[in-house]
Amino acid sequence: METMVQRFIRYASINTRSNEESASIPSTQSQVDFATNVLVTDLKAIGLDNVFYNEDNGFVIGTLNANTDEPAPSIGFIAHMDTADYNAENITPRIIENYDGNDICLNESEEIYTHVKDFPNLKNYVGKTLVVTDGLTLLGGDGKAGICEIMEALRYLKEHPEIKHGKIMCAFGPDEEIGVGADHFDVSQFPVDFAYTMDGESLGQLEYETFNAASGTVILKGVSVHTGTAKDIMINCGKLAMQFDALLPGAAVPEHTSGREGFFMLMSMETQVDTGKMNYIIRDHDKQLFEAKKHFFEHAAQTLNDIYNREVCEVIVKDQYYNMYDVIKDNMTCVEVAKSAMIKAGITPDCAPIRGGTDGSKISFMGIPTPNIFTGVENLHGRHEFACVDDMKKAVEVIINIVNIEK
Repeated sequence: METMVQRFIRYASINTRSNEESASIPSTQSQVDFATNVLVTDLKAIGLDNVFYNEDNGFVIGTLNANTDEPAPSIGFIAHMDTADYNAENITPRIIENYDGNDICLNESEEIYTHVKDFPNLKNYVGKTLVVTDGLTLLGGDGKAGICEIMEALRYLKEHPEIKHGKIMCAFGPDEEIGVGADHFDVSQFPVDFAYTMDGESLGQLEYETFNAASGTVILKGVSVHTGTAKDIMINCGKLAMQFDALLPGAAVPEHTSGREGFFMLMSMETQVDTGKMNYIIRDHDKQLFEAKKHFFEHAAQTLNDIYNREVCEVIVKDQYYNMYDVIKDNMTCVEVAKSAMIKAGITPDCAPIRGGTDGSKISFMGIPTPNIFTGVENLHGRHEFACVDDMKKAVEVIINIVNIEK
């Protein structure tokens, strides 16, 4: 029988990178192939019921029916199958047993190392088993680890009917890394009382607060003229871009904020003399502060227009997702169940807010409260990503504890 580690390496070795520039759903054919040829096949092999692939939204759904007549909640587990915007071709995972706490040589010929001085979190994993990359790709543990853990928990529950549980559903979706996968999630095909995304990082993470998030696009409109006759005529969009950014609070940026503090972040910028475009993200945990930041952003554009007495700046603000806590706070059952499951597994829950979002942010607002649980993967989205096998096993144990009605 394939072990959890073998399953994880098999999944991680498959390129399922999403593509922000694509208009298809899912955004890449590799995700379709992984869903239909691997995940559907594996769920059926485990023995789940009603396994299907939804061609309209790219989600794989499966059900493990209740094995008791006792009252029990219906619970869902969700993970994403795409990986982030980093090289995902020819992923070659490698196992390090009994990690010694020193620098890790990922690729000797290329002299690529994961240095403890750069990643002091490695000290938390001394004596444990790690899965690392060869330094040329990401690992894809975000979110293949979550998929693997859900699969392993379902397999174990199927093989151990003495563990009594209500209906359990799983959903594996596309395009989480580009922020659109959950937009198309069909809650009518996922009738559960509450759910969990398996998409966190280090052991014990239980996250039920996220940012409220918006994108902000700035369109700059200048005037180009020969430099010899530019006085009182030229309006340089490069200068406009600097003026606009200077109007935003300088301390409200990611590199100067933490915890529940929000920010503006300039993601990209391109300017010519007479045209320009800036792309921002706007974030805050507090809904009122979030709305104030959006208003501040729009006011910055109006300020420039007033200074130049013409429209030199147009902004477009679009909401992306909201803080799931605004839904979950009204019924904390899903949080308390997960806390109890972790404590039973000997884990201290770490309930810090996410400085980001998960698919659970959007799904919670669709009517299914959906906190986020750790997977045992760290240093995401790059060559230094690693998964801790010991902590992945703990994640499986937590899933089993969550659904076990004889707690």
